[in-house]
Amino acid sequence: MVELLHYEHGIHAFDAGYIRPQLAAIHLIVENGQVAVVDTASNASLPRALAALQQLGLSPADVAYVFLTHVHLDHAGGAGAMMQAFPEARLVVHPRGARHMADPAKLFAAVQAVYGEAEAHRLYGELLPVAEDRILVAEEGYSFELGGRTLVCLDTPGHARHHLSLLDTRSGCLFTGDIFGLSFRELDVEGRPSILPTTTPTQFEPDVMHQSVDRILAYRPPAVYLTHFARVEDVPRLAGDLHRLIEAHVAVAERERNSGPERGARILAGLWALMEVEATRQGWRLPAGRWRAVLEMDIELNAQGLDYWLGQTVP
Repeated sequence: MVELLHYEHGIHAFDAGYIRPQLAAIHLIVENGQVAVVDTASNASLPRALAALQQLGLSPADVAYVFLTHVHLDHAGGAGAMMQAFPEARLVVHPRGARHMADPAKLFAAVQAVYGEAEAHRLYGELLPVAEDRILVAEEGYSFELGGRTLVCLDTPGHARHHLSLLDTRSGCLFTGDIFGLSFRELDVEGRPSILPTTTPTQFEPDVMHQSVDRILAYRPPAVYLTHFARVEDVPRLAGDLHRLIEAHVAVAERERNSGPERGARILAGLWALMEVEATRQGWRLPAGRWRAVLEMDIELNAQGLDYWLGQTVP
């Protein structure tokens, strides 16, 4: 059994079981007995996906599509395993990500460079390739039908140049991967979510991220579905917070541009100071030690991404 979150319009989510509870969600869109899986987390998420299908009275053969918002491995690490398990599925992925799904060796090497070989294998196991004839390369505006329901791919860079968001024309909602930020349920205050941008790992582009956030907002979605973590409403407020915090992250980094070997550590300290301010602004109820534990991994990755971004930009 897996705990399923049930939303309107045949949309469901479950916890991928990636690293800690309520960190990564996998979404299922169900229409007339057909399923689209949105993001896959790691290989270890496959049993949860199979259990979720069973609870919905569906089989692996009912999965018509596996959609990847982007090919970072907390979103795409389980794609090869799921494609093996779902015999009728096609993989929908950005043109820049398609080759990494057909041959994930370089992708995994990059992850090993960040985490080390042992930790990369612990987190993701063996990445399985996807046969090229099962990959649908989704350019901007590419649409596909799921049981009569139209899903449209939107090119939304800023976090990664291989990032797509998925517009569900039935619900009017979007599945936004990482481009619309991170929103952890532990930080909700009486159901009111907070949101943070993700500036990792090597393709953060703040101006482009602002544009992608505005593009999502222009659809006036009643809700967006985040991989980290699931459905959030009050989209205009969250978009405003994202814009503010993108600028604040950039300001933290720019202050440390000339800090030499200590730059990464100083950016990290600056982000934690920013989070202290945000905790007060949002009224987080958790003690500081607990909300820091919720954010620790992502704040460290954001600091690394900002440090890399500084190295690629001219003052």
